Amino acid sequence: MRIRVVKPGELDEGEAEAWRELRAKSGAPANPFMEPEFTLAVGGVRPAARVAVIEDGGVPAGFFPFEKGPLGHGRAIGLGVSDCQGAVLRPGLRLGSRELLRACSLSAWEFDNLEDGQTLFVRDGVEEFGSPVIDVGEGYTAYEELLRARSPKFHRTTTAKERKLGRATGDEVRFVFDERAPAALRTLMEWKSAQYRRTGRRDRFAQEWISTLVRRLHETRAPGCSGVLSVLYAADRPVAAHFGLRSRTVLSCWFPSYDTEFAKYSPGLILHLRMAEAAAAEGIGMLDLGRGAAEYKDALKTGELRVHEGSSTRPGARAALYRLSREPSRRAHSYVRNRPRLAGFAQRTLNQVGRLRGN
Repeated sequence: MRIRVVKPGELDEGEAEAWRELRAKSGAPANPFMEPEFTLAVGGVRPAARVAVIEDGGVPAGFFPFEKGPLGHGRAIGLGVSDCQGAVLRPGLRLGSRELLRACSLSAWEFDNLEDGQTLFVRDGVEEFGSPVIDVGEGYTAYEELLRARSPKFHRTTTAKERKLGRATGDEVRFVFDERAPAALRTLMEWKSAQYRRTGRRDRFAQEWISTLVRRLHETRAPGCSGVLSVLYAADRPVAAHFGLRSRTVLSCWFPSYDTEFAKYSPGLILHLRMAEAAAAEGIGMLDLGRGAAEYKDALKTGELRVHEGSSTRPGARAALYRLSREPSRRAHSYVRNRPRLAGFAQRTLNQVGRLRGN
């Protein structure tokens, strides 16, 4: 077995195709974050992005995308925005995590959305989370019937608000599943930045690498990983939008937001129902809403996938330094997150910070 480390842009087309084939044979959901196109896009905005190419008998047998930081501290590719992480390996490949980290000159590798079933790393996860999903594999009609049976008031109220929105704006509500206009993407990013500030959170789009990555992925068109901007219009005015990534069978939901002027109509919920309907018509069987608690996810979901947070390390002083720098913060976040009263207080504090920012 041979392991060599390259920059994403140094992969040739044969290696990229081998990556796609290995991923297709894994049996895991076809999450676009695990495709080479996502790693290539991150490589264009993150100079420390790397890929370990694992060869067995001269044939590609695995790919491990990562970012390398100081002191050999590594992180998942696109950590902070990537919603599915891990290695793409040939089934049954005999490889240990320490062996892989050593070949990559890493003392530690951090992840926060490790895909379930990643046997190489999953034992290093210190916490496990649900990632809510919408299953539209049987078609949108079947999903809508499930919603009506499980939450009749929610479905009735949301569809009534859609009609009210149309009457209030004097025009029929219109939905575009795959909007290509750059102006619509800029509008979504402005809404999302305002939402981050309003809720006291760090504005991801204030980071140039993230905003550039999203714009590049909006232009990416590949079967396994395409950017999809969905927009809900009222009187030709955008009132809600979402940008995510899709493969042939999975839509990974990523950045949703809406115009707060229309908040009373719940345009975000209307948008997600329209997205589910359009996705089913496109042959997509699952919408992955992503890790994180939210009322709208609880209302829409039909089930959950599992993702893991933690870090894989190999013995040494650098790994010890990594644990000292990261674990106290991780444990503090976990302590608050798992105690509803503390989590509620933390959320109220963040909201207060957001109000102060807006003044």
